[in-house]
Amino acid sequence: MAGAEKSQNLVPNPSGDEKDFIEWTAISLTHVEYPKGDIVGKVLAMLSLVPVSLLVSFFTLIIFRRELHTMCYLLGILINEIINWVLKHLIREIRPIRDRAVLFSEFGMPSSHSQFMWFFSIYLTFFLFVRVYKNCNWYDDLWKYVISLSGFLSAILVSYSRVYLGYHTVSQITWGGIIGLTLGTVWFLVVQFLLTPLFPFIASSPIGEFFMVRDSTLIPHVLWFEYTSSRSEARSRQRKVTSRKSQ
Repeated sequence: MAGAEKSQNLVPNPSGDEKDFIEWTAISLTHVEYPKGDIVGKVLAMLSLVPVSLLVSFFTLIIFRRELHTMCYLLGILINEIINWVLKHLIREIRPIRDRAVLFSEFGMPSSHSQFMWFFSIYLTFFLFVRVYKNCNWYDDLWKYVISLSGFLSAILVSYSRVYLGYHTVSQITWGGIIGLTLGTVWFLVVQFLLTPLFPFIASSPIGEFFMVRDSTLIPHVLWFEYTSSRSEARSRQRKVTSRKSQ
């Protein structure tokens, strides 16, 4: 079967002799296969792309908001991915299915998807319950529990999808989850106690001011602060415009 798949990827070279063939390959980072006609497999294959969507979201947030803690969150995720790559090439445990047409890496221990999602989920939980403002009543903080549980549920589904689709074994996603939880906890402690005290200096530095980097650590409710600030500024400018017209 592998030979047949390889021959299907060979096409004639349009700029040379018809006997010359070029072997084509796909960008395997987002290439996920599932059994044809399997609705559950299709849904799980789409869920396995959640880490890619999260990375795009992080880069978008950093470009438009330039918040230091978001940058540290992304930095931790990238360090987590580097550690996963190193562990895979040190352990060198193969995936359960090796005859895939496209594989990002032939090694599967630990699962990068599982490690990514559990890192993201545990860090998100610490962020919500440690750094985000606390309400007086628990039901006002209910949204935190919903988001946290949604993160862990996503981690479970993404991890399960890797086993269901044959990309990893149970042990590979289990160890990926354990490593992700551990690294996520350690990185939050590093950010909370080592990096956060440096945020004011980074934000006020010439480079920080040039790139308009922001530190919202001491602002309890960022969304409310931005809403009230923009509303007050809009009203102030509207009064100035009205006064100029009346003169």
